[in-house]
Amino acid sequence: MKNLCLLGILISVSLIYCKTKETVTVEEPMAKAASNFKQFCTPCHGDDGDVFVDRTFRHGDGKDSLISSIAMGHVDSEMVSFKDKMSETEIAALADYLGQAIERRKAYDFTDSITSNVFHHQSMSVKLDTIASGLTSPWGMAFLPSGDYIYTDRNGSLYRQSKGKQTLIKGTPPSLVEQQGGLLDVATHPDFAKNQIIYLTYSKFRDSADKKLSTTALFKAKLDGNSLKEGKDIFVAVPYQLTRIHYGSRIDFDKEGHIFLTVGDRFQHLDTLPQKLNVDMGKIHRLNDDGSIPKDNPFVDVPGAHGSIWSIGHRNLQGLYINPADGTVWENEHGPRGGDEVNIIEKGKNYGWPLVSYGINYNGKIMTPFTTKEGMEQPKVKWVPSIGPSGMTIVSGDKYPAWKGDLLVGSLRFKYLDRIHLEGTTPGAEEPLLKNLGRMRFVKMGPDGYIYVGVETPGFIFKLEPVNAQ
Repeated sequence: MKNLCLLGILISVSLIYCKTKETVTVEEPMAKAASNFKQFCTPCHGDDGDVFVDRTFRHGDGKDSLISSIAMGHVDSEMVSFKDKMSETEIAALADYLGQAIERRKAYDFTDSITSNVFHHQSMSVKLDTIASGLTSPWGMAFLPSGDYIYTDRNGSLYRQSKGKQTLIKGTPPSLVEQQGGLLDVATHPDFAKNQIIYLTYSKFRDSADKKLSTTALFKAKLDGNSLKEGKDIFVAVPYQLTRIHYGSRIDFDKEGHIFLTVGDRFQHLDTLPQKLNVDMGKIHRLNDDGSIPKDNPFVDVPGAHGSIWSIGHRNLQGLYINPADGTVWENEHGPRGGDEVNIIEKGKNYGWPLVSYGINYNGKIMTPFTTKEGMEQPKVKWVPSIGPSGMTIVSGDKYPAWKGDLLVGSLRFKYLDRIHLEGTTPGAEEPLLKNLGRMRFVKMGPDGYIYVGVETPGFIFKLEPVNAQ
């Protein structure tokens, strides 16, 4: 009997041991490193190791240097030692975790040299046809039914191009051409063929005491030959600011003819202006074509709110595209140092800035420890490091079969065109196009089915012609 009892105990212990052994798993080194980063590093660096993609390492970014910094710390920069918090193996894994982020930055160091006007990509090749040259910063472009182009130069000039001849259009509003300000986007009214109306965005200025203030304004006028007539501002963002950056300024129309206009945060994140409904900064606005406010806007009945606001929590929005096929509103914006975004914009939604971000401040300090918060939307695409997105479109037509239906976003910082494959509205793999062509300010689908891009300093506008389309 005793032997049977002893056997039963041994069997029970064996079963318990086997069951326990089956359920206990060793945490993967990278998963453990990510967990340790959140536990020990988040208070100073945010909750995602990608913040290290875009920063300078004073004490070296090689693995040995990273291990030494983590283990020993640096008194001069208030970096504490973690040798008593993590094992040597864990510290080495954390160094590898940060090293992966550092390597992702190097992927943007394009070494391609431009030797011809033909660019060969894995997906397909294109040839550049020069539409305009001699510009400073071609910021926006629109197409006229006649086949003419109109385009802005941030220096304050608006041009009409007809059969290769460039003509200056008179009657543009005076703009503050400083830093990121000037004459910015241009768009034609959906019924332009009948009414000849165009819209411009620009940095409007005024004097206040001994200071010059500026803001984002939307200007409406009739195009009469090479002159603008009956011009007037139909929207002026308030309040005016001292800063000369983050104007936003993209325009597009939905299928009902409403104007969607982006207004940047004017670098006023410390006052959380993008979260406040009584200021226009850091928002997307929705207007009727005369500048009046649609009655079905989300905040029209909120006391103190500006009724033009469609969405909040944005930083510097330099890309806007409303897909005519399904009405989806796509937007891109600059993060701080890292955390550039592509979003799908929905009525009344909050996109987080500056309360959530995947980027850090320019001085290396965190802007916010949060990348997510309840009630705030997550980006469809995020870039760490920052690529400086500007302009966007979705490829339509049949001239670019390998790119059809994909999202194109210009990069100012790394001077290329980013192609993002879409399955419906779900982003997939990315492919860099036109590497090192120049600071990519805009990308447009023309009514002729061709893609047009504007690059700056020096300023050119190119049409992309397919070569041996696959």
